[in-house]
Amino acid sequence: MSSSKYLVSIAGPTAIGKTAVAIQLAQHYQTEIISADSRQFYREMSIGTAKPSPDELAAAPHHFIGSHSILDDINVGDFEREGLLILEDLFIKHDVVIMAGGSGLYVKAITAGFDDLPEADPAIRENLNNIFAEHGITALQEKLLEADPVYYAKVDLHNPQRLIRALEVFESTGQPYSSYRKGTSHQRPFNIIKLGLHIPREELYHRINKRVDIMVESGLPDEVKQLLPYRHLNALNTVGYSEIFDYLDGKTDLPTAIAMIKQNTRRFAKRQLTWFRRDKDTCWFAPTDLAAMIKYIDETIGLSNA
Repeated sequence: MSSSKYLVSIAGPTAIGKTAVAIQLAQHYQTEIISADSRQFYREMSIGTAKPSPDELAAAPHHFIGSHSILDDINVGDFEREGLLILEDLFIKHDVVIMAGGSGLYVKAITAGFDDLPEADPAIRENLNNIFAEHGITALQEKLLEADPVYYAKVDLHNPQRLIRALEVFESTGQPYSSYRKGTSHQRPFNIIKLGLHIPREELYHRINKRVDIMVESGLPDEVKQLLPYRHLNALNTVGYSEIFDYLDGKTDLPTAIAMIKQNTRRFAKRQLTWFRRDKDTCWFAPTDLAAMIKYIDETIGLSNA
């Protein structure tokens, strides 16, 4: 593949407007979009994941939107493999491809890759999921502290999927998860341009609150109710669904569940910004400043080709 190919990665917190920017850039460069949002993959989850609308999907070709079922066992490694194969095909037709998403780990999977990690016994994963369901996240945190204090000091301790992944590697191999994380990047056969979107925090929080209200008005409780039989799946252990499950269980009322979705989404947005700001190669823009983004992309491509 020619080094004249460019992947433009658009990152930023939830509700900031990544979809709209991605579509405008895709139309400008007459290209296609790969979603790096780990929950928009799932066909059964639409309202709570703020998937692009039918009109938005029609405005530019999208990949990884509703591409999988919640019954599919897709992880970040699967996304890396499938995403790179799709990019290989897209770069035959296009010099520029857009990627947009707020799942930092999934963005990293495409832009830098991961160290090879051993496969874990599914029975071990199931047991760890049962521990989480019965004893909560504290039990996972305590097990990880004992098994791998190095990774314990780095990981988001409130993310059960990360804790379970580290523990299943340890229990499958007897070696700590941190020993497999060398932090090396994999060379990609295309160039990467990283854009980050930012706005004042108060404006972002207002957008988040408004989006949650729209989700509820659009039928989020009904969507979650239909997914009750699958609540044990990792795909559904996410903000917007967990809180409504509590409401459906009678643990809280709907106004409280809505308030918790807003609060947890704001916290999630803060973690997203912390993740993306660590990458010094990212150039930051207001989501309305499309002209400046295009200028930056064009200049980067021009300098690279000079």
